[in-house]
Amino acid sequence: MNVSLIRCTATALLLAALVGSARAQQACVDLKYMKLPYTTITSAAVATEGPIPQPAIFGNAQPTVAPERCEVQAVTRPTKDSEIRIELWMPLSGWNGKYLQIGNGGWAGSINRTGLVGPLRRGYAVAATDNGHVSEGLVPGAAWAIGHPEKLIDFGYRAVHETSVQAKAIVRAYFGRGQNLSYFSGCSDGGREALMEAQRYPEDFEGIIAGAPANNWSRLFTGFVWNERALADNPIPPAKLTAIQAAVLATCDALDGVEDGLIENPRACSFDPRSMVCTADDASDCLTEGQVATLRRIYSGPTNPRTGERIFPGYPMGTEAVQGGWVPWIVSASSQAPSIQASFGNSYYGHAVFEQSNWDFRTLDFDQDVAFGDAKVGPVLNATNPDLRSFRANGGKLIQYHGWGDAAITALSSIDYYENVRTFLDRFPDPRSENTDIDDFYRLFLVPGMGHCSGGIGPSSFGYGFLPVRTDAEHDLLSALEAWVERERDPEKLIGTGTAVNDPTATLTRPLCPYPQTARYLENGAPNNADNFECALPADAQ
Repeated sequence: MNVSLIRCTATALLLAALVGSARAQQACVDLKYMKLPYTTITSAAVATEGPIPQPAIFGNAQPTVAPERCEVQAVTRPTKDSEIRIELWMPLSGWNGKYLQIGNGGWAGSINRTGLVGPLRRGYAVAATDNGHVSEGLVPGAAWAIGHPEKLIDFGYRAVHETSVQAKAIVRAYFGRGQNLSYFSGCSDGGREALMEAQRYPEDFEGIIAGAPANNWSRLFTGFVWNERALADNPIPPAKLTAIQAAVLATCDALDGVEDGLIENPRACSFDPRSMVCTADDASDCLTEGQVATLRRIYSGPTNPRTGERIFPGYPMGTEAVQGGWVPWIVSASSQAPSIQASFGNSYYGHAVFEQSNWDFRTLDFDQDVAFGDAKVGPVLNATNPDLRSFRANGGKLIQYHGWGDAAITALSSIDYYENVRTFLDRFPDPRSENTDIDDFYRLFLVPGMGHCSGGIGPSSFGYGFLPVRTDAEHDLLSALEAWVERERDPEKLIGTGTAVNDPTATLTRPLCPYPQTARYLENGAPNNADNFECALPADAQ
């Protein structure tokens, strides 16, 4: 063995790596001189490996360690009143040739920096935006929208599209070539952004993940005020939610063949809150007549008092007492502070619709005021257009997911949109496509027990936050989308992982089936094992 030759080769490789790294670092720094339309690059530098603080809106303030990267910050101003901040991270080496954009949450107002970490580790050039304004706090409002219609447009759709355009130009300049494929992933408002992109800008992304989308923004926030009004009339104390959930599960848990603390298909549940009416004095395990009325209003959702028309779907049964669910979203944890829904709903009508800082939720007319909000800001904020023909014709693939236990955005709204798209494609076939099969490009996965975007109970971990249990296409959402876009392997099912509800020491795996299929127990084997289930149409859909 020629030891000298081996040493020389190793030295040469090391020098080449150092030279390559130096060039990458210099190329990164040089980006600050790049000229882009109505856009200023405010910073371009190599960021060393280290912790990234988490903005409060994205869950907590715990840092996440990000690897070394080329970090670019920019501001784009497509209008005189626009101030859209963009952040782009690019690997110094090992780029996978792809671009991924991350969505925001709530009313936005900050950049989801920790959401950039996972994709960067997977080799992506990854970007995010603050949607055109700066807000602080766990539940930021929309006071910034008063008197600023262009900023509302930036939030609604323009900022996300402009981020895609400007970030891709920077990627091209840094790597010397453009990306091979582009992906988008977002949840909540980010899910709304995802569907907005598919509808308005079908050529921006080849693959899209839309989690728990707040796409019917004007009607969703109307539902928030509906719940606020119902609870103001007849409050339900948080202590009663445990008894409510127990009563629901006693009625419906076994409908899916397994009594495991999870309801696979809450739409099949016919629990009647009147069964809990107190027969004597009020107590924590029963409901007053007024509380029965409130619970029914939350389950059924808002209706127009003049026409009886449903405005927005209500909330599914079975996860009322799950931590981080109805409390604090629907029911306030304290009499001293509003619920999260109340805060968002009041800001929507007060700031975005009526442009008043002191709007009173008790004054909302669920007929005329709802129609006014739909007409004024719905065209900017709502991503409800069912025409996805151009997205499909461009080769786009869309995976949508939603937790049945989501107390922020009801999973029934995702079903509404999916069914609207299906109906539209059936009625208006696209001559550019050979068939109208919605499953050819669009899959919806409903997750039993899962909360808003993450957490809850049951099989709620499947890679949506880019920290998957496993990175194969069955256990990781992004890998599933990549396989669909890049290898035409359609996602027949996902495997969700979690902790068994009835045994916190046991691991639970369960197939997540594309709607309208649900997971059916095969009546033998351990019910905590996904292998003992199959995806099948529910009896009422066969």
